[in-house]
Amino acid sequence: MNETLKDPYDSHLSETGLTQGPKVVVFAAPSGTGKSTISKMILNDLPVLTFSVSATTRPQRAGETHGKEYYFLSKHVFEQTINEDGFIEYSKHFENYYGTLKSEVDRAYSESKVLLLDLDVDGALNVKKIYRERALLVFILPPSREILEDRLRKRGTDSEASILKRLERVDYELSQSIQFDTRVVNDELNRAVDEIKSTIQAFIRN
Repeated sequence: MNETLKDPYDSHLSETGLTQGPKVVVFAAPSGTGKSTISKMILNDLPVLTFSVSATTRPQRAGETHGKEYYFLSKHVFEQTINEDGFIEYSKHFENYYGTLKSEVDRAYSESKVLLLDLDVDGALNVKKIYRERALLVFILPPSREILEDRLRKRGTDSEASILKRLERVDYELSQSIQFDTRVVNDELNRAVDEIKSTIQAFIRN
């Protein structure tokens, strides 16, 4: 066991179900479903959770801090980490890599925390392959495809082409969601949050 990890008989670890190793919770959802809002509310209500900081090769922007918004890595270091099997999952978008470091799980465990990840469906399913029963996959559903499309258009932040591209991916995401441990419809925010919280609390206790 890594020397930085806490004593497995620590009482807090016992209470959080971490005596047999780290646990992770993964959220995935189509764009515009309210996943970010739900994540913030869950993190505020369940202090046992800590949010995963992703690594990326995209340039650091003004006001961003390494280790807070992202771990900013060079392409060489990122690819070297891939070769060393240092990522739980990673992907490439517009010439930049994004990924979840395995060290983030160790960090959370050393703090007696459960790591919360915000991933796409492919990344989430990859996490499940690695952590199996110690990973809880939560898929957040919109009330309907029509409502989701309406939300995307009302945001006013995407071009028509971007909206259509996002909607094309929705069908794929929904088809993969049947592999998740639980699916929650965000038709009423507080109800959805309460349902997800109860599911996470039961997962942590077991």
